[in-house]
Amino acid sequence: MDSGYLQTDMRAAVLHQYATTPVVGDFDAPEEAAQGQVVLEVVAAGMNPVDRSIASGSFYAGSPTLPYVVGREGVARLGDGRLAYFNSAVAPFGAFGQRVLVEQDALVSLPEGIEPAQAIACGIAGSAAWLALTRRAQTREGETVLVLGAGGVVGQVAIQAARLLGAGRVVAAARSEQGLELAARLGADACVVIGSDRWQEALIEAAAGPGYDVVIDPLWGEPAAAAVEAMAFGGRLVQIGQSAGPTALLGSGTIRGRMLTIIGHTNLAADSGLLREAYNEIVAHSARGDLTVAVKRASLDELPAVWESQANSPGHKLIVEF
Repeated sequence: MDSGYLQTDMRAAVLHQYATTPVVGDFDAPEEAAQGQVVLEVVAAGMNPVDRSIASGSFYAGSPTLPYVVGREGVARLGDGRLAYFNSAVAPFGAFGQRVLVEQDALVSLPEGIEPAQAIACGIAGSAAWLALTRRAQTREGETVLVLGAGGVVGQVAIQAARLLGAGRVVAAARSEQGLELAARLGADACVVIGSDRWQEALIEAAAGPGYDVVIDPLWGEPAAAAVEAMAFGGRLVQIGQSAGPTALLGSGTIRGRMLTIIGHTNLAADSGLLREAYNEIVAHSARGDLTVAVKRASLDELPAVWESQANSPGHKLIVEF
């Protein structure tokens, strides 16, 4: 361990080998910080698909040197008792440890009254949905929006965000009927079960008009191809994930004839200032009660089970509380 840290143990979820499940145990805690950095007590941490991708050892943006504490985002307690959100940590320390080392400019102070789990849900997942709708698709008031993967955390945020942005109609599509029941409660005007009988036709019918102006797509694969066929002239599809598969067969004539735009988005490529701005916007809505996400809480000792659960599209934000 780097000599810049005192050898004081903390409890943490540690990855010892790539492409395996982290182990909960002792890890040398960060006790000293370089200029511009700070050591903080973690209050809660959130699980994300990207955590598993990084732990594979083949992540396109690189993986930390082993061993390291897993987890990118969480809420920590500042020295004055206030809470702050972070979405990155200084390796080998991560969010799923009792203490974390972060860059001071990576911290975002939280508004009064917001619950840490909801603040975390507004982070990586929430910002992806918010930026996809606002900066990438530039959603306009009155437009018809389709949210694929609507039962997941990104989808839950996207449904509510589309409403907040003044969408005229919001349609939710997902494989989980339970997830779609939640989507309806969150404001979806219509729901389509992906994979059900005639679901592609149902997707077109649910638009209740010329088609979808905006599609938020964390799935790709067959659902994205079906969404393209249901889009309106000049529609924009924002691609933010591949839960349904890494490839999609799209009709050239549909894209050209309807002048469609397919736009990629990843938070990892977004400017840090833009991410902070987006996070502050969405967390303000959450603090006012305008936006909420389904949450499942666990203890640090349960992290291995949480890790495995994330691989199965759990339909709620997985939160470890300390």
